[in-house]
Amino acid sequence: MLSSGIMQRAFLEAIVLGLACGPLGVWILLLRRAYAAESLSHAMLPGLVIAALAGIPLLLGAAGGVLVAAAGIALVARDARAGGDIGVAVVVSGLFGLGGILALSPDTPPRLGELLFGDLLGLTNGDLLAAAALALGVLAALAVAYRPLAATAFARHSARSLGVRPARTDLALLVLLALTTVAAVQGLGNLLLVALILAPAATALNLATRLPAILALAAALAALAGVAGLVVSYQLDIAAGASVALAAVIVASFGLLKPKLDMA
Repeated sequence: MLSSGIMQRAFLEAIVLGLACGPLGVWILLLRRAYAAESLSHAMLPGLVIAALAGIPLLLGAAGGVLVAAAGIALVARDARAGGDIGVAVVVSGLFGLGGILALSPDTPPRLGELLFGDLLGLTNGDLLAAAALALGVLAALAVAYRPLAATAFARHSARSLGVRPARTDLALLVLLALTTVAAVQGLGNLLLVALILAPAATALNLATRLPAILALAAALAALAGVAGLVVSYQLDIAAGASVALAAVIVASFGLLKPKLDMA
């Protein structure tokens, strides 16, 4: 199974993405930003479709889609009559609808399936390096931001007394989420990548009680889900991205049935 470069790149991508997505998902759940995680992945669809139609790298399209979504959400949020979630819902629904229109137009992009569900087996060395650089950068940023993230998650009302500004921490987390979304979209697609971010994190929060252990366990479970999904995909000859997402959900399902462990 590992004799071909295609599978080697796929396994490396799944492991690297899992190491970044797992810990990021923990902070997203602790800071209650799960809706934002799903929204960003859906809102980038127009950018992905335009990139595919124009023949430019999908990473550029993903980045452009995320920037447009962020700008739209910020613009709608300026209206005091609309709450934050309402603004996100309006912008994301509109962008996802626009992406659907573009994708189903007469000039349907030949890589539509890859845009929606990813293509771990179609990655080039350049795609792998770009995704790995983004994912490892996110992981390093999470390590640097550990203290402000923890203060915001567990002591938000008193965080300012600790020298932490919760609003800035929230913004930084969303930026890291956007970068991770861009890194993972080629492998998992904009419809499936949220599973690798949230499912292992939910399991880790249920299994462990100490934050360092939770973060480490989430990374391990996400990487495990990536590897298991690829093995199942290879053995059953089914879609790799969907297999990884399903493996992440199955891991979460088993984890939610277990009692919490006092892990050091």
